[in-house]
Amino acid sequence: MSSPTAEAVSRLAADTAAKYSTDTIVLLGKGPSADQVHSRVFSDAVVIGVNDAERIHPTDITIFYEDWVGESVAEDGLRSAAYVTSTSFDAPDRQVVRLPFRPIANDAEDQVLLRFQDRSEVAIEEAMFLTALEIARAVADHRGRVQQVYMVGFDFTPEAGEARAASSQYSPELSSRRRAGIELQEFILQNALYTLKDTNLDVQHVGTLAYSDLTTDLLNEKFHVEVKEPIAPQPVDDDDVEVPPVEVTAEITTNHFGDLDRLEKLVHAAQAAGADWVKVQKRDVDTFYTSQQLASPYKSPFGSTFGDYRRQLELDKEGFLFLDELTKDLGIRWFASVLDKPSFEWMTGELDVPLVKLPSTISEKRDYLSYVAENYTGSVVISTGMTDTAYEHWLLQTFTEQEALYLLHCNSAYPTPDEHTNIGVVRHYAQLAAQQNGKPGPRIVPGYSSHDYGWMASALAVAAGAQMVEKHVKLGNTEWAHFDAVAVDLTTDAFTQYVDAVRRAQLHVGSSQKKITASEHHKY
Repeated sequence: MSSPTAEAVSRLAADTAAKYSTDTIVLLGKGPSADQVHSRVFSDAVVIGVNDAERIHPTDITIFYEDWVGESVAEDGLRSAAYVTSTSFDAPDRQVVRLPFRPIANDAEDQVLLRFQDRSEVAIEEAMFLTALEIARAVADHRGRVQQVYMVGFDFTPEAGEARAASSQYSPELSSRRRAGIELQEFILQNALYTLKDTNLDVQHVGTLAYSDLTTDLLNEKFHVEVKEPIAPQPVDDDDVEVPPVEVTAEITTNHFGDLDRLEKLVHAAQAAGADWVKVQKRDVDTFYTSQQLASPYKSPFGSTFGDYRRQLELDKEGFLFLDELTKDLGIRWFASVLDKPSFEWMTGELDVPLVKLPSTISEKRDYLSYVAENYTGSVVISTGMTDTAYEHWLLQTFTEQEALYLLHCNSAYPTPDEHTNIGVVRHYAQLAAQQNGKPGPRIVPGYSSHDYGWMASALAVAAGAQMVEKHVKLGNTEWAHFDAVAVDLTTDAFTQYVDAVRRAQLHVGSSQKKITASEHHKY
């Protein structure tokens, strides 16, 4: 640690550590399970709370970045010895440390983890448990030995509300946007916990999640005290009628981790669920990232640098040939997001690619996109997240020679709040496809790339005219995944349910021609 922010946190950690004789730290969130933890667990431990969790139990340090928290703790009477905040909150008789706030940028979770591992600077991350863990590391650095950390009240179940003791008139309403942000953080936590293995923090998550180390009962028992559990989903049925065409894509991205056995399982599961396509990614790691990024320390199962991590996630020619053979055997098709010119030249030169996708992440790389438009006449799939109508006009003027141009509406927030799915855009793309002399015409294929939860938005997209829908998938809740909170686990039946819902939506849309059906008749 060397920056002014890191030094301020180091001083705060030293002051706080000096008050206690144990090597125990409790990170306190506001989830309802916190109500079940006995107060004895907090005694003689450094307690670091996020937002106004100090309402549940007094804390040594409270971390927050929103103004409503300051109002909430002030109204309740300050119950923390120190505050770490990015706001103008002031407490004359308390220690206040000001740090900059860093929101989770769209599709930039890798960078969040990179910052967490770097440690040269400290900020209040939107996933505030990362800042709490950073302070806990500073306590461990000061004490020079491993600290036992219990994460209490980090349930990631926004629909269940918060701990009774934490309820406050100041807490904002749980909008779908806020809910989405909370659930994304769970994926960041799992990977942060991985990076902390064999460090000076022994972190145990308390709860009933797949990666929890202790239930609240067991935690209470540990501290010589004396508590409850979750639920499951359901399927659908089918029928035979005139239906519009819809292609379902299982978006694997890099969740195969470069492991062909894992890739095979993903493809088998996607095909069994009824997908038409599987999709992977291709990028030239050594040119896509800077040498500084590639050399940055980065803890993962694949090495010690960010470059080690990213290189492992790439399929080589053998991997793509394996995918090609596998999909032919199973009767499912594949395509790839091709993120840069070297990858595009390699793939179109070496492989018989059925489709090329240009994802939202590279929508500003117009030179590369133009190069693809000029040098490829096959079908192109383009996601339009993080763009507006100006980009749409540019695409329509630029991609004129392709066999088909799939326009996949998406929002590049992972996950997308309900109020930002804007399925009406799919209807607009369908209207473009219906034009002829006023152009663009049937070469346009409207679609939807789902970064939201569940199937509802995708089913609505089908009703709006989508002919391709795309859903992120993964294989189990692994310790190390492309942390995409919206990826559907193929070891469950969630993706099968998603595909079934899309197929039912096709049935409901049926024919656009008004006619008398076999099921209706006059009553009188």
